[in-house]
Amino acid sequence: MARGINKVTLIGNLGGDPSFKTFSNGGSVTNISLATSEVWKKDGETKERTEWHNVVFHNGLAEVANKYLQKGSRIYLEGSIRSRKYEDKEGKERTVYEIHAYEMNLLDASKQNGSPAPADAGAREDDDIPL
Repeated sequence: MARGINKVTLIGNLGGDPSFKTFSNGGSVTNISLATSEVWKKDGETKERTEWHNVVFHNGLAEVANKYLQKGSRIYLEGSIRSRKYEDKEGKERTVYEIHAYEMNLLDASKQNGSPAPADAGAREDDDIPL
């Protein structure tokens, strides 16, 4: 039986600074909110729509994202869509959809921690690439 494809490619800007967490097992995760926008004309009027994406980076890529990304950073990323269920404060089951990134490239010369990131800086988390 053929396997399916679950691949996402996004270019966008961070809506806020990254959120970085480490775990007792040595793993780490960075979460960001990424905005992608599309612009078109309809009846001579310019229209724009912005979509917000929850993005998760794991381990080594999480550390790179935390070090170099900041609010407004423009990035290219590749990943896959995953759903996660949780229970809200009222006890209702909710589903959230996230992009689990396995490759990321900085598209601007952002400054973080006092040192500039190269415009072509990027990283890949090979452990999280689906086979």
